[in-house]
Amino acid sequence: MSARYRVACLVSHPIQYQAPLLRRIAACPEIDLTVFFMSDLSVRGYRDPGFGTRVRWDVPLLDGYRYEFLPGLGPRDRISFWWPFSFGLSRLLRPGRFDVLWVHGYYHFVALRAILGAKAARIKVLMRGESNLISETRRALARGLKRLLLPRLFRLIDGFLAIGTLNREYYLRYGVPQRKIFMMPYAVDNEFFQKKAGEARVRREQLRAELGLEQGRPVILYVAKLQRRKRPMDLLEAYVQLSPDGIREPRPYLLFVGDGEERRRLEERVRGLGWRSVRFLGFKTQSELPRYYDLCDVFVLPSAHEPWGLVVNEAMNAAKPVVVSDQVGCAPDLVRDGVNGFVFPAGDIGALAERLRRLTEDPELARRMGEESLRIIDKWNFDADVQGLLEALDYVVGTRR
Repeated sequence: MSARYRVACLVSHPIQYQAPLLRRIAACPEIDLTVFFMSDLSVRGYRDPGFGTRVRWDVPLLDGYRYEFLPGLGPRDRISFWWPFSFGLSRLLRPGRFDVLWVHGYYHFVALRAILGAKAARIKVLMRGESNLISETRRALARGLKRLLLPRLFRLIDGFLAIGTLNREYYLRYGVPQRKIFMMPYAVDNEFFQKKAGEARVRREQLRAELGLEQGRPVILYVAKLQRRKRPMDLLEAYVQLSPDGIREPRPYLLFVGDGEERRRLEERVRGLGWRSVRFLGFKTQSELPRYYDLCDVFVLPSAHEPWGLVVNEAMNAAKPVVVSDQVGCAPDLVRDGVNGFVFPAGDIGALAERLRRLTEDPELARRMGEESLRIIDKWNFDADVQGLLEALDYVVGTRR
């Protein structure tokens, strides 16, 4: 048997998007993976401040890979730069036990300590994160500190796992050599979402009836936290422009899946319109979401600040056209303007309305674009992730032993 790379992975907490990828990596015979978590809040269930509700995921978060929860101090029901204050990883990062430490981002004190501990133990370090230039802070002081500190931090990192084009450009901007960057696409469990969307297809009309939607009317779908930075109000105002006269409700329906700080304001606006064509469906778990992706005719993410937007991956797995703003990080990799959807300038409500009108008035265009979405997302998968990780391991540790 060929020797395996011994990889320690440091993550804040079990995350529903990462769990299936970790299982896939753990199944790779060339990688011996151990995952260290700072918190177990997602396993216990927790109140998500973005959704404004208690969240408990209905997909397995810990199955199929080796893991440990690090001991810690302070509150363990939220994640911030300082909390939870986990400890104990440094003594585990011994030469001979691990070849590589893989950290998710650098926005946590424990991650920074782990990087220094790994370097002291002569263990190579890989980094994967969501950062990109379009989602950077606009505060001058913070930007100045990043320009000063990030190149120094990045010199400690042996390899970077870029989730997409904008993430790769971010590392290059802060001085990372091209040779140190390896593509590890930000993917979801395509097999899961395609299977669930297929199962939902045969019960589509049942869901339509449950929601009280008339047959033959298109459905526009938003799935995300109802936060100001995600601009759900922009979508609602663009939808208003689909009204034939500004008084009668548009022919398409608009469904908001998710919860958060903006819900009350959105509902007040809809009450003022007096329309029954807008639905607020609340938070849905991952197992529930494919029903709504299958039901819709077009998916929209209008955010003004979105490092990636994995809900776009999910909707594409249901073969749907996607409309996103130019501030959504996945746009350069997943959304081919005019091919499988549209990219519009963030905040341009008129442009968004025009794209929605084209797709909801031309079912054949929406169908063709949806098929293109499925073709594109099929290649943006966990196999590519494992390949990118192996290439990075080859580079930082040496050729496969």
